[in-house]
Amino acid sequence: MTKAPKRFNPDRDVAPWTGPMRRYDIAKEVTICFLVVAVLTVGLAVVFSSPDDKAVTLQQWASATPVDFATTAIAELDGTSGTAGYGGPYNTASPGQSILGVSPSTIIGVHIPVDAAKDFVLSPVAALPDDPLAQQALRSYRSATSTQRATWDAAYETAIASQAASYRDGHLVVPLGNYGPVGVIVNALTQMARSGALDATMLTEQRFFSTDFTKPLLFLSDGNYLANKAAIDHLQGDQWGMMNETGSWPGQAWLWLYTMWYQVPGLSTSPNADLQVWAIMMVLTVVLACIPLIPGLRSIPRWTRVYRLIWRAHYAAKP
Repeated sequence: MTKAPKRFNPDRDVAPWTGPMRRYDIAKEVTICFLVVAVLTVGLAVVFSSPDDKAVTLQQWASATPVDFATTAIAELDGTSGTAGYGGPYNTASPGQSILGVSPSTIIGVHIPVDAAKDFVLSPVAALPDDPLAQQALRSYRSATSTQRATWDAAYETAIASQAASYRDGHLVVPLGNYGPVGVIVNALTQMARSGALDATMLTEQRFFSTDFTKPLLFLSDGNYLANKAAIDHLQGDQWGMMNETGSWPGQAWLWLYTMWYQVPGLSTSPNADLQVWAIMMVLTVVLACIPLIPGLRSIPRWTRVYRLIWRAHYAAKP
């Protein structure tokens, strides 16, 4: 029994070429393309350039706005900061974002543990052996009951948030109140940050290269200083800005497709926006990878005859 020939499918099969042929030097084309792109890259970089802002540090933050730094420090201490209540992968304070009733951060669990009060405030101050007043304040704070600590934290948070709070003569000045040793601890942390010691303490790692900036970045993101600098450079989420500074990786130029979705009504105000945008991008990635396999979608180039526009010189000369 003779097997019937396979039916020709224009989306899958390619008919043998019977038209004219000519020599093609791919090495020459690659060289020309490389030179054109190189000239354009250098020329546009010279004309438009790119900001080369230095990395924002805790020292820079505490020196520029010490009251904002102290306000953020007390929020870390009493557990009301964004990081303290974020949830996975840092802690279990929140179930995290969910989509279709599924919370990936809860399933994965805590794998980058961050204790905001300990990592951002208590442990750094404990690393100041030459400050006996701060060490005594730490002992008093740690030996107090959780209720007493909460009372001190709330009182100091109210005091530092008042319009009367300021920074004068190397010290935080806040209205009098019943906040026990908290004022001494926060003031010691602020002085430590202004000296640059806090940056060094939070980057101490048991490895040759220190490239894990997770904790300093989380601390910075809880305050207003970093957000205000981002707004000046039009880098806020609602400003569509992007910056690719020297030394940063992987760079942000490719993020435009992600940031676009955050401007869509519904997603722009959704508490699960990060997870929803990630899901959208994953679906689009799968669709892109499967275009050659999706009937109808893979036929669009043939139906629209775009190839005749691209190869118009060839088709104009073809009989």
